[in-house]
Amino acid sequence: MSLKVIGAGFGRTGTMSLKMALEELGFGPCHHMIEVLRSPEQIDFWEAAAHGARGNWEVGLGGYGSAVDWPTAHYWRELAEAYPDAKIILSHRKPEGWWASFSETILKALAGRDQMPTPDLRRNMAAAHEIIVNQTLGGQTDEASALAAFARRMDEVQAAIPPERLLVFDVREGWEPLANFLGCPVPATPFPRSNSRDEFWEHTRGK
Repeated sequence: MSLKVIGAGFGRTGTMSLKMALEELGFGPCHHMIEVLRSPEQIDFWEAAAHGARGNWEVGLGGYGSAVDWPTAHYWRELAEAYPDAKIILSHRKPEGWWASFSETILKALAGRDQMPTPDLRRNMAAAHEIIVNQTLGGQTDEASALAAFARRMDEVQAAIPPERLLVFDVREGWEPLANFLGCPVPATPFPRSNSRDEFWEHTRGK
């Protein structure tokens, strides 16, 4: 199996809901940070990727039909090139809302990475810190720097990916734009809504 859909949007832009939606549309399983947290066997691959040793993407993503959220979203350019037939989804939300969520979840988890309860979680958080804080945010975790990185990602993806291959998507839009973009019937079920802040902490702490 090769990736059919690649998510380029930052975490906390509805990526868990998007993961669930893509799986319902038949593009699963969908890789997401939760997959790394649940699968210790993935740690070596993503640690190496975080430090520049990409290797074969099929080693880390073989068996997945789609990928959203960090860590894969950090490698959207490489993945778009490696899977030229895959479509790209740039998930987004209002920047201020994203910062409010990101700063109270992912950023706090990364700041407390050394206090995670297991060695695997500490390794995962260390790799995530390298990708998100050091490489994406340039080592700056203040609001202005994070919002600048958020805006930069929006601009860079839209500049690099042809419009026919790209969907800029807010999960609040629901099924129709997503299903139409992927050539799928619009489901009759409600669009998934998941990964509240409480759910985030449950996932992150391995509960």
